[in-house]
Amino acid sequence: MKKQKISIVLVIALLFVGLSISCYSQENDQATIDKKVKAFLDKHSRQWYDMNVPTSDGKLLYDLILENKYKSALEIGTSTGHSGIWIAWALSKTGGKLITIDIDENRHREALANFKEAGVDHIIDARLADAHDMVPQLKGPFDFVFSDADKNWYKNYFLAVDPKLKVNGCYTSHNVSDRGGRGGNYSYLQFLQGLDHYETTVNNNGGGVAISFKKSEK
Repeated sequence: MKKQKISIVLVIALLFVGLSISCYSQENDQATIDKKVKAFLDKHSRQWYDMNVPTSDGKLLYDLILENKYKSALEIGTSTGHSGIWIAWALSKTGGKLITIDIDENRHREALANFKEAGVDHIIDARLADAHDMVPQLKGPFDFVFSDADKNWYKNYFLAVDPKLKVNGCYTSHNVSDRGGRGGNYSYLQFLQGLDHYETTVNNNGGGVAISFKKSEK
């Protein structure tokens, strides 16, 4: 009986040690990612000119994901990867993954290099494709979406993704404003705000981001 008790104690001790090592490894991995991303963003802080979001919008996307613990993200319009890095950085802390789509081969290639340098390429499935065709084919489900491709197709993207977005998920749209009359994709914003199963607000701190939380299925 005494040997059996000792064996049980040893097993518990080994499990505790293993758990401690695993937790330390995860924390260490996250610390490495944080360090690489911060260094990358600092290095390239004044270089995001090619259809990328400003830093304030990147931080907004990052905060939305962390605050709501989102894990399955879709980005429509990769450009050269600035917003994707902010999204993936947040997902590295929630255990999530990102699918991002862009039609331009040069931007796609540059984004891949940026994702790797920032240390988040393992979190991102970057696809070179026409989002008009690709988005309706995606299975989902998603809990976070960032739309930043061709603005005249925004409504079509939304309608294609809506059935695949989880309740309590968030659909964000860039370059949308509720200021300055009828500019800033006004008709699209009216469409979003007219949906009973979504609650939409606008953040105007950067390039203008419509934030639409899905309250229920239709």
